[in-house]
Amino acid sequence: MSARSITKDIYAVGILNPAMRIFDVVMKTEYGTSYNSYIVKGAEKTALVETCHLTFFDQYLDNIRQVCDPAQIDYIILNHCEPDHSGVLGRLTSLCPAAKILVSQAGSLYLKNITNNPSLPITVAKDGDKLDLGGKTLQFISAPFLHWPDSMFTWCPEEKILFSCDVLGAHYCEPYTFDTNMAYPAKYEEAFKGYYDAIFGPFPSYVQNGLAKIKALDVQVVCNSHGPVLTRGCRLEWAMDRYEEWSRPQKNEVPLIPLFYCSAYGNTGKIADMLRAGILEEIPHADCQIYDINAHDMAFLQGLLNRSDAFGIGSPTINADAVAPVWNLLSHVDAINNRKRPVLVFGSYGWSGEAVPNLIARLKGLKSDVFEEGFRTIFVPSEEELQKAKEFGKQFARSLAK
Repeated sequence: MSARSITKDIYAVGILNPAMRIFDVVMKTEYGTSYNSYIVKGAEKTALVETCHLTFFDQYLDNIRQVCDPAQIDYIILNHCEPDHSGVLGRLTSLCPAAKILVSQAGSLYLKNITNNPSLPITVAKDGDKLDLGGKTLQFISAPFLHWPDSMFTWCPEEKILFSCDVLGAHYCEPYTFDTNMAYPAKYEEAFKGYYDAIFGPFPSYVQNGLAKIKALDVQVVCNSHGPVLTRGCRLEWAMDRYEEWSRPQKNEVPLIPLFYCSAYGNTGKIADMLRAGILEEIPHADCQIYDINAHDMAFLQGLLNRSDAFGIGSPTINADAVAPVWNLLSHVDAINNRKRPVLVFGSYGWSGEAVPNLIARLKGLKSDVFEEGFRTIFVPSEEELQKAKEFGKQFARSLAK
C-alpha cells in the first residue's frame, strides 16, 4: 500500500500485513495487522514517527520516498522499541545520516540491544519535552507499561493528532487508512477486544493513567501503531469508552474459586468434586464450579482464571508429567496480576506422580500462593481419600480468610 495523507503535512507510510496469523508467538491475529508509521513535515524539519517490521523494509522505504527523500528526515521517533516498531531502524539509519533518534529513557537502553548498535544517535525524550519542526510541534508524553516500560505518546497540538503507540490499536488489516472506511466493523471490534486483553489486560491501572493523559488533550485523531486511524465522531469515542470500561477496577460480588482439571479415567475429577464440597462447606456463598478443561473454550477458561479470587488446578500424571491441556491453560495465566493469587493443585496418578509437583513448580515460578504441597491419590481414590480431599478443600478455604 502506498503513502496516504492524514493531513496536508502528515502522512501514513506504514505497511499492511494481512497474512499474519500469530503475533509475539502466543497472540492469534485472524485478521492480520498493520505496522503504522507516519511522517510529520514542518516548515523546517521532518520527523518520522515509528518505523516497521524488518521483513517489509523495501516496501516501507518506497512509501517513505513517496513523501520525502529519507536523507531529509531529521528525527526518527520511536514511541516504543519492540521490533515491530523498530525492526528496520538498523538499515534505515544509513539512509538518514542526519537523523536523531528520539526515545524514552527506558527505550534508550533497549534500543541499543535490539539493534546491537551502541553508537546510535539517540536522544532521550523526557515527559513534557517538545520538538519544534517549524509550525508543527511534537510533545512527548510518558506512558509506561502501555505496554512496555519504554512506551510514550507523541502529541501534535497544531493538528490535534495523537501518535498513541499501541494504545487504541488492533491487530486488524483492511486496505483503508481511516476508521470511516471500515468494511467489517464487527470483526474489527473482535480484534480490538482481543488486542486489549492480550496487550493491556495485565496493566489496568496504567491504562487508566494513560486515558487520563489523553482526555486532557483535545485529540481529534489517533494515529496508533496497528489497525485503522481513529477519528472523533467515528470510532475514537467508542474505543476510549471500551478502554475505560475494561480497565475499571472490578471486584467479584462473591468469592470466585473455579476448579480446573483434566482426568483420564475420572479419578482426578472425583477429587475435584470433593475439594469443591469442602470449599463450599467453609464458604457456602462462593462461586466454586468445576471445569473439565477439554470441555470448554480455552479463552473462556483463561478469562475465568484471571478473574478469580483463587483457583484449583488438577491433572493426572501421564508420561511423568501433567497433561497438555493443563499446561496450555497455565500458559495463558496473566502472570502480573496473578502474583500471590491462592491456588491448590491436585491429581490422581498411577506409576510416579510428577504432575502435581511439576504444576506446583510452575505456579511458584509465576509467584502464585500455592497451598501446601497439593493433594494426590494413587489410581482410584478410596472413600477415606475422598474425605481427606474434602478436608483439604476446607483447609484451603480457611486459608483464604487469613
